[in-house]
Amino acid sequence: MKIALAQIDPTIGDFTGNLAKIVEVSRRAAEQGARLAVFSELCVCGYLPADFLEKPSFLERCRTAVDELAAATRELPVAILVGAALKAPEGAGKPAVNAAFLIDKGQILLEQHKRLLPFYDVFDEQRYFSAGNSQKVVELDGVRLAVSVCEDAWNDKNFWPQPIYSIDPIEELMAQHPQIHINISASPYWHGKRAVRRRMLSAIAKRDGIPVMLSNQVGGNDSLICDGSSLAINAQGQLVAQAKSFDEDLLIVDPFTAPGIADPDEDDTEGAYHALVLGTRDYVRKCGFKKAIVALSGGIDSALVAAIAKDALGAENVLGIGMPSPYSSQGSIDDSKRLAANLRIRFEVIGISNLFSGFTEALEPFFAGKAADLTEENIQPRIRGTLLMALSNKLGALVLTTGNKSEMAVGYCTLYGDMVGALAVIGDLMKLRVYALCRWLNRDGEVIPEAILTKPPSAELRPGQMDTDSLPPYEVLDPILEAYVERYETPEAIAETHGFSRDIVQQVVRLVERSEYKRQQAAPVLKVTSKSFGMGRRFPIAVKVQV
Repeated sequence: MKIALAQIDPTIGDFTGNLAKIVEVSRRAAEQGARLAVFSELCVCGYLPADFLEKPSFLERCRTAVDELAAATRELPVAILVGAALKAPEGAGKPAVNAAFLIDKGQILLEQHKRLLPFYDVFDEQRYFSAGNSQKVVELDGVRLAVSVCEDAWNDKNFWPQPIYSIDPIEELMAQHPQIHINISASPYWHGKRAVRRRMLSAIAKRDGIPVMLSNQVGGNDSLICDGSSLAINAQGQLVAQAKSFDEDLLIVDPFTAPGIADPDEDDTEGAYHALVLGTRDYVRKCGFKKAIVALSGGIDSALVAAIAKDALGAENVLGIGMPSPYSSQGSIDDSKRLAANLRIRFEVIGISNLFSGFTEALEPFFAGKAADLTEENIQPRIRGTLLMALSNKLGALVLTTGNKSEMAVGYCTLYGDMVGALAVIGDLMKLRVYALCRWLNRDGEVIPEAILTKPPSAELRPGQMDTDSLPPYEVLDPILEAYVERYETPEAIAETHGFSRDIVQQVVRLVERSEYKRQQAAPVLKVTSKSFGMGRRFPIAVKVQV
């Protein structure tokens, strides 16, 4: 049986657009000889609709859309497997169910409800969905299909050292003797996720002795980026086909006869870059915009964001703005110009020295007798933020913030200043990873000017300022942050494991804890690690933490 992995990029709530895409791709799959086209989890309504799932009208539209899809594909010789949300049964206690539908010639052959509802990291499905309580294998042309929905396949006790759930839906499906296992997913990307997913499904295929296929959503929705990378694995656990990463694709394969192939050589630095391009493109366009504005400081962070924006939206849709203050070096302005020329984006300069003087003069009566300090430094990025938002309003372009994860972690950023914007493009990249992505960009020639890569990092808000005036070197800071923020290691364990002084670790931890109020007012962060700031990391603001 030829099966199509139909990897599409749906938009939440765009029923008309999503249905049109499903029908068009199903038609293409049929033309290429597929008998079954497999789409992603909740592809009819988009993943994850969040509190839209609490609106009865939204769930009614989901039901209508499934019926419309059945009618629209009635004449096609290909069956389709899709995901949609539906109203939960009476008395379920939750508004919705996360369902998979097998539709053939206008008839619904299977409605299967997701059983394992993730509630960790960015997932909060138990808030909305009622879990399914039964499963059944379904036949298509005499082939017995086991259908699962995303998380239902992620609880193999032989693969995971500590399974989260008490049941394994796949084990229960295997008792019904299926001939193939098909999983529909909306599985977000993070570093290493593609390899983990492949190994897990390979282990399931070898355990059960049948082929496994997964159709994964591709595209960005707010902070989440799904990488696609849909795949097929044979009964021996060998990869036989894998769809593109970070792009829509249609992959036709007979998982029963296709030969094994080598696992793809995946570079997670390259993967992170393409994920951020995809996440930026979808965020801007799905929000109804076409253009973006990036403040170019001459530093490495804004350089990377500008490069991502250019690849996401096209050079003609990106405006770089330099806003030198009295403390900005000529080298930074020149580096920004060279970067803009390399990217072929428009670059304009708005000096803020006079504006800064106006602010300090207006505040002089209140600041009399007080030494200049962080207050005066923060006025400068706040002037820049005001100018950026004025341009955004006038030009209809979204402002992309340029802060990295290291800065957000320790609060080395100005609230209502450089944090102003619609999307934190690199807010999940530690500073050292920013450098790694920029070096990758320069692999075939200069994109990021060498001066930007080699100059000491500086906010340039006072004479001679360097990041190391306020922070440990990033070679020290980033490993501490990764351990504390992403793995929740204790300060004692971090100091012992990494060989850092306890005082430095405690200093960093204090900065992290006291900056929570800033992070909760930040723009949405594109997630590319296993633990990003935002919806996947939830801490109270008003606390007293003993370090």
